[in-house]
Amino acid sequence: MAHEVILPKQGQSVETCLILGWKKKVGDAVQEGEALVEVETDKASFEIPAPASGTLLAIFHEQGEDVAVLTPLALIGQPGEAVGRTGAPVAQAPSPAAAVKPGEAGAQAPARPAGGRIAISPRARRLAEQSGLSSAEAAAALPEGRGSGPGGRILERDVRQALQGRGVATPRAAAPGAPAAAQPAGDFPGPFAEIPVKGVRKIIAERMLASLAGSAQYTLNAWANAEILTAYRQRLKSSDESLGLRNITIGDLVNFAAVRTLAAHPQANAHFAAGRLLQFQRVHLGFAVDTPRGLLVPVMRNADSLSLKKLAAEAARLAQACQDGTVSPEALSGGTFTVSNLGALGVEHFTPVLNPPQVAILGVGSISLRPVADPGAPGGVAFKPHIALSLTANHQVLDGAPAARFLAELARNIENIGLLLAG
Repeated sequence: MAHEVILPKQGQSVETCLILGWKKKVGDAVQEGEALVEVETDKASFEIPAPASGTLLAIFHEQGEDVAVLTPLALIGQPGEAVGRTGAPVAQAPSPAAAVKPGEAGAQAPARPAGGRIAISPRARRLAEQSGLSSAEAAAALPEGRGSGPGGRILERDVRQALQGRGVATPRAAAPGAPAAAQPAGDFPGPFAEIPVKGVRKIIAERMLASLAGSAQYTLNAWANAEILTAYRQRLKSSDESLGLRNITIGDLVNFAAVRTLAAHPQANAHFAAGRLLQFQRVHLGFAVDTPRGLLVPVMRNADSLSLKKLAAEAARLAQACQDGTVSPEALSGGTFTVSNLGALGVEHFTPVLNPPQVAILGVGSISLRPVADPGAPGGVAFKPHIALSLTANHQVLDGAPAARFLAELARNIENIGLLLAG
């Protein structure tokens, strides 16, 4: 009996995976547990093992395809065995009338079952709500009122298709009746590389656009005196190696200050979605990590319960997992506030983009010298190191004054990091 190789679910938020490459080709012998294909979610890459030993009879989806979870990817069996599937999604608990019969391909149940409730994934529902589109409107805009997921379930990509149908123009769209552009003379624009936008990069592009389209974002900028911060960092760097404190960075210290400040400002440690504002008592701190595959945001859960040393160790562990591509989907979800640090790249102030449904994100810039009044200095002015801070917030639920108070207290905590650690 042939065995299907099913694309497994990877956490509740993962709907599709990109096929990075097959380890075997049709006709090859495979052993149970042997790596068969490598796939990539919007968060991490992983290998799918062969569920049984035998011969790889068929491959239903090739490298570069974006495939819904719970979809058959390949078939393993004995040489000469009939191939009866073509990669149709596996329906979850279908009704008898909508069940996929052996040998049939592409059979799907409608997105709205008999009970009237629309079958839509959490990510798809969240995107629809952020874009002002109801689940019913999303379903109505799709062919036959059903999505591309298992059993006709509406996925995030289906909602994006529905949004495009509402009249969002593409960069190449031209006005009706406009004449075709004349062909440029000579070698213009010259050689170029066409790079497919897929996998993590595609997800980043979609989420950033959805973030700006679905919230009222504004950014506040401030400076914090970094004299004590940098001095404390030097003390840690030169501390006894047995203490395990030498690798604590400026970023770790700022993260610690942010976590402690959020405890007194729950309005910034919150989610806003579907017309509901959720303010959290615990701080689950996300932080941006630059990886070869693109931006990832792992989450340090219950960060408010961690010491500086444990916070730094957890950040280092998660950042390394992101770089290695081994971070789990669960480690990339559940954040209540995010920090994005570009200081090491020489950037001062910048405008970080919200990570919905979070209502605020902190951007950390570089440390630079700034003039301050000092009666004891020549000319009454001294140059002191300052760190740049940028806070982006959603004005729908977080007004400028409370956001400014949070940023001001954060700056004070950074300026007095030693006292904060002693508290």
